[in-house]
Amino acid sequence: MHPKELETTVQLSAKKRYDYFIKKIVDFEEVWSLRIEKGWVMSEDEYGAPQLHFWPTEEHAAYCEPGRKSLPEMIDLDDLIEEWLPVMTADGINPSIFYNRNDSVSIEIQTLKEEIEEELKNY
Repeated sequence: MHPKELETTVQLSAKKRYDYFIKKIVDFEEVWSLRIEKGWVMSEDEYGAPQLHFWPTEEHAAYCEPGRKSLPEMIDLDDLIEEWLPVMTADGINPSIFYNRNDSVSIEIQTLKEEIEEELKNY
């Protein structure tokens, strides 16, 4: 990824970052998260609910965790839809989409799945 694209996309509004995320993950059939030795990097939303972070590219994930002991790891888009999202639903973990060091989009899993599937129809 060109550094200018990274700089530009992390400065987009949360809604525009989300739209970029959906198009990019469907186009490349992969999504990125951050992994640590004991599992995946997680946080809590404003209500205390656990959330797992996803980014559209390795560079975006790495940008949001500078100097930490986490590493970006790719997740196949089919695995996200068929395995990850159902487990997250069962475990009460919400997706946090495209954190940019300031904010992210918290969205219901079913809505995320539907929007990914709708975008997949364009391919």
